[in-house]
Amino acid sequence: MQTYLEQAFGKNDVTSARMRGALREWLDLYYGAPRPGEDPAPRLATLIVAKLCRTVFADYNARLDSGADGLPGRSLQALNAVAKRAVQYALIGGECLLKPVLSGDTLDFVPIRRDCYTPLARDAHGRLLAVGTMECHSRGATRYALLERRVAGAEGLTIETRLFELNGQALGRCVPLSTLEACADLVPQLFLPGVPGVGLAVLRTPLANCVDGSTDAVSIYAPAVGLLHGLARCEQQLNAEFANGASRVFASEDLLRPDARGNRALRDDLFVGLPDDPANLGVTVYSPTLREQSYLARKQDLLRGCESLLGLRRGILSETEAEAQPRTATEIAATSVDYDLTIRDLQTMWADAAREAMTLCTALGSLYGLWQAPARPPVLTIDWGDGVLYDRSRVWAEQREMVADGLLRPELALAWYYDLPHETDADLRRIRERFMPKGGNA
Repeated sequence: MQTYLEQAFGKNDVTSARMRGALREWLDLYYGAPRPGEDPAPRLATLIVAKLCRTVFADYNARLDSGADGLPGRSLQALNAVAKRAVQYALIGGECLLKPVLSGDTLDFVPIRRDCYTPLARDAHGRLLAVGTMECHSRGATRYALLERRVAGAEGLTIETRLFELNGQALGRCVPLSTLEACADLVPQLFLPGVPGVGLAVLRTPLANCVDGSTDAVSIYAPAVGLLHGLARCEQQLNAEFANGASRVFASEDLLRPDARGNRALRDDLFVGLPDDPANLGVTVYSPTLREQSYLARKQDLLRGCESLLGLRRGILSETEAEAQPRTATEIAATSVDYDLTIRDLQTMWADAAREAMTLCTALGSLYGLWQAPARPPVLTIDWGDGVLYDRSRVWAEQREMVADGLLRPELALAWYYDLPHETDADLRRIRERFMPKGGNA
């Protein structure tokens, strides 16, 4: 795809070769690509991503303070439908794009994995200023590549679209967009005024780049890549230990039956033939001692190392009872706090991307004539439930006591409980009108 985009638009991928290699390695670890000397069966990267994603969305609840029955509400439903997949893509590749796509009277969202788009320009903070994507189409035996380049501008978004007829593995001639029915409604160049950025919501993992020090986002398990390979090698060695530890029966060749060609052999690998030396006649059983405990202990050390590097709670990957030294209550609490902070960072990642996606819905919905944007756009609020560091019910009880003692306005307590804006008098008035009974205004 990178070569195609360079040929079509004359723009290069700004991602370094080192980062592109790291991205390939992250994907191989997640999807279990085989590697010499390693057993990919444990799929630790897949386990890490799955556990983090489940925890992030364990008590997830997103809602709008208004417009829930209109375009924003329908778009939020579409966004929630791809939330877990998008977060998993971001955890794997470090970054994921959410592309709003017109679907009937609403905007659907399509998650784009990091290896399925090419960054063409970034600012000093790593935000995309230009990006290229590709879709593959076919008609009969002919294959086509639909290439799209998005460029952010001060006044809005510019989208360039080209359709190419592929010539084997090379980018062939450029053909009109009307060549394919699926592309007939597209135009070679489109300007969308008022659409922020590249018109895509972006999820970026909160980790600092540990590959080349650039502003590119990295996989959630990037710091532990070396340990993950070590675990795969340990698993392969453990498999070899069990294979080599299988019992063998050494028998002299005169005991083995000849096959149709006159060769003496048994299909059962339990038997191993020895030369017809009189000293070796008879049967000898050999069963070596297995060393699996050494490999298992090493495996647990590697798993605990992964937990420490990735900010996971003890026992997420490793077996807590396998630790040689018992840990203090302070150490246990510290790992729990680290894990809670890790989950909070990932929840913030999704919340920022979701609000960016809803902002795009507001802008695109107005441009497409799908709705009349109000003076005050709907506000997205997300409730993540309780965490390790605080007890929501205890804090709410304290808030109620403060309201009863006249130390806190009830509007502010309700704003905290429902995560509502409360900075202005208008915000507080809306809270009173929506939640507080008549005569209960402060």
